[in-house]
Amino acid sequence: AGIVLDKRHQRAAIEFGQTFAECDQRSVKVGNRAKGVSERSKRTWGHGRSGSNSGERGGAMSSPGDFAVNVDQGELYCAPNGPTFPPVMDPRPILLVTQYDGGRFSGWQRQPTARTIQGEMERVVGRLCNQPVAVIGAGRTDAGVHAHGQGAGVRVPTRWTAARLRHAVNALLPDDIWVAEARRMVVDFHPRRSATARRYRYLLGTDEASRSPFRRRFEWAIQHPLDGDAMRAEAALLYGEHTFRAFAVAHTAPIDDHHRCIVRTATWRKSDGGWVFEIEANRFLHHMVRFLVGTMVDVGLGRRPHGTIARLLDASTNSETSTPAPAHGLSLYQVTYPDTLYEIEP
Repeated sequence: AGIVLDKRHQRAAIEFGQTFAECDQRSVKVGNRAKGVSERSKRTWGHGRSGSNSGERGGAMSSPGDFAVNVDQGELYCAPNGPTFPPVMDPRPILLVTQYDGGRFSGWQRQPTARTIQGEMERVVGRLCNQPVAVIGAGRTDAGVHAHGQGAGVRVPTRWTAARLRHAVNALLPDDIWVAEARRMVVDFHPRRSATARRYRYLLGTDEASRSPFRRRFEWAIQHPLDGDAMRAEAALLYGEHTFRAFAVAHTAPIDDHHRCIVRTATWRKSDGGWVFEIEANRFLHHMVRFLVGTMVDVGLGRRPHGTIARLLDASTNSETSTPAPAHGLSLYQVTYPDTLYEIEP
């Protein structure tokens, strides 16, 4: 039976997680310069194999009750030590399709002293599971960016079905985060690496009402007419595979990253009181969508000539790219995974 969202069950969920603090004290704390296992290691979250004890930069194994921490470009992957999962843990992850208002968060990724979406979700799931649990996202949204469909993966004890976990998590999450859907996934699923596409949506307001408190938190209020045909023509140049080095924050990708992305959708459409930009690609670079929107808006305002996007796609730096659009107009709208990664849970 599912969990009823009343005060009695909320208290029970909290009492069940009272020993989480003790577990947290036993967890490994890692600094910015700590060594870890690379993303390609077989011991990385979601890609372990029974009996495997290899890693590119490796770490010592300790007792089964301890936790190993793998560092991947600043994101921690916390998994129980040893070549297999403890018997109580289900090796099949649960995908939590998560929505949030990013206005009061310092982005997705956990930070020691700032409020983040990943930090809040790990606090709640950890209390429910009575031990530290890593919540891994499909993408690391920046401070102020929202989500309608962030993909977040967790591994939890076997007693949790996807439906029960969703109800329990929603009972304890703050009011600016909500899990819209939960699905059981196959063992090899990884929230980020398994994604085949991500879709972002950006909202622009051009009418006076865009300054309303009901819209200004989620729209960039420009209040100037835009040349929609010019912006559509610029967006059409994004289709296909390109190098987006001019539309990324410098030095945020690995040194050997090719900065190439395959864009499948890039469209502007008129909305009630403004414009909506949607873009879907296999991957996105840091600030990429915001750089694109800022540049296309400058074309739409007549500040930059037609063909600006084409010229910047050939650029090797972002020195001539327009200022990125504000974060609050952007939302991670959808993450796509292959159908074969979803399990049917009884």
